[in-house]
Amino acid sequence: KQWYQRRVRGENHNPTTKDRQGNDSGPMYRSAIYCVDEDQLELAKKSADIYQKNLQDRGVTGEVTTEIKIEPVFYYAEDYHQQYLYKNPGGYCSMRGTGVKCTL
Repeated sequence: KQWYQRRVRGENHNPTTKDRQGNDSGPMYRSAIYCVDEDQLELAKKSADIYQKNLQDRGVTGEVTTEIKIEPVFYYAEDYHQQYLYKNPGGYCSMRGTGVKCTL
């Protein structure tokens, strides 16, 4: 459960930008949390609510647009997309957080 709580935070990307991360846009860049059971779903929804309050408290405008639902059919990306920045240390990454910590 602690591992999951660390993973659902929005600190590493901006969950208020629908279908966008940095300069990249489109549905493949959406913020999403896919859960395997109702307990994870409840925790994910609570974390989004808490993070929304954290954002408002810090004066960040915008609503959390993260898609949160029970895991749909999931397909991994091609191998060359896996661990991209590990394989390409100087590679492009548009992921930028909001600068706001999630207090779970």
